[in-house]
This record gives sequence, structure tokens and C-alpha cells, in this order.
Amino acid sequence: MAKATWRIAPQGDSCLMVEFGQKIDRETNLRARALAQYLVDHPLSGVVDVVPAFTSVAVHYRPEAFAEPAGTALPYERLAAHVEQVLQAGVERQAPEPRHVEIPVCYGGEFGPDLEEVARARKLAPDEVVAIHSQSPHIVYMLGFAPGFPYIAGLDERLAMPRRATPRLKIPLGTIAIAGGQSVVYTLETPGGWNLIGRTPLRVFTPETDPPCLLRPGDAVHFVPITLAQYKAQCDAGQDAAAERA
Repeated sequence: MAKATWRIAPQGDSCLMVEFGQKIDRETNLRARALAQYLVDHPLSGVVDVVPAFTSVAVHYRPEAFAEPAGTALPYERLAAHVEQVLQAGVERQAPEPRHVEIPVCYGGEFGPDLEEVARARKLAPDEVVAIHSQSPHIVYMLGFAPGFPYIAGLDERLAMPRRATPRLKIPLGTIAIAGGQSVVYTLETPGGWNLIGRTPLRVFTPETDPPCLLRPGDAVHFVPITLAQYKAQCDAGQDAAAERA
């Protein structure tokens, strides 16, 4: 990596942020994920969490672990110097072979109340929207907003839609939604302003399991259309499995 292609700055007294730019694209995201993976693979005593985002990496740390007895440098400055050294040395950012994860989706109807509106806006038939969405080359860029909530890039530009002018107060768990060039899967019932096009019976975030998040940055996601009957059957199967675990 060339010098001056990143920015390191403090975020409060126990977090350091490394920014690789403002543009959300595959290359910038790959650089952020590469640094995050390096810091995870080469743990530094005193660092308690490493969180990659679209174009940045947050490094959470215990200030006392980086304090100098003589007080000649702030804890942040010592950690920043280490991260700068890592970046100057170069971090391998070749994209590893992604995991492929299938997510079944029942599109439209009560599960996707905005599907027909998206179709009208993009001058497509609803079935075409489903086909285009399910065939888009989706890649998870980051998790955020809510636990396990995946921001998934790669949406075909023919489905590019702005967020809704008025957000909904409650979006059901499992809802699949789109906005801009991305798709998301709602992992909890939360407010949101994305366009709702379907719902999955699959639980993407399960706090009772390890790991709790089905998806992780870098995963290739394939949305698979299913019928309402298949949706209900898979929901029932999931509830039976949960009962057996309990």
C-alpha cells in the first residue's frame, strides 16, 4: 500500500480508526477487511476488538495497556505507530475464496410490500425484479446497525432504488430489503427506510449459537426464491429444531 492512502485518528480515549477513503467499493472494502484480518491473526496485547466497516477499521483497546511509565507518548500514539508500521510494511489484500451462503426468500405479498412499487419504478415486471435480485452477485461488505445485520453489495443497477421518504417504525425479522446498490437482511424487528421485497425463514442472527452471525464480511450470498408453502415449511422446521435444542 502506498503511503498517505489511509488516515489514522482517535475515536475517544479507547478506540482508533483507520480510514481508507470515503468511496464504498470492492477494493476499498477489501483493504479494510485485509487490515482487520491481519490484526485478528496477529493479536496485540491490549487490543480488545477489531471491527471492519465499509471503508474503515475500528481498533478498540485498553489505554492502560499502551501507557508508558515515563509518559512520553499517549496510549493512542503508541498504538497508532504500530498500526502505521503494519500498513507501511504492506498487508496482503488478495480476496480469499468467499464462502457461498444460500438464503431462501419468499418474495412479494405481505412479506415484500414494496416489490410491485420497485417493479413500477424500474419499469419491470415483479417476476423480473425477483429474477434480477436473485441473480445479482451479492457480497457481504460489513455487519452493523443491529447485531448480525449484513450490508450486502452487488445489487444489479437495474434495481437501484433510493430509500423510502418515510421510514417504517417496525420491519419484521427476516425481511429482505434493497436501496441504492445494496441488499440487507433484517436480523431483528427494527425501524428502517429500505424497500421491502421479501422475507426469509432463515435466522441470520442467533445469539444462542456460536458464532451467532450466519454471515460475515466477504461472504458471497445467493438469494433463492421459494414459495409461500416452502417458507412456512422451513419456518416450522426451524421451530422444531429450536425446540429440540431447548
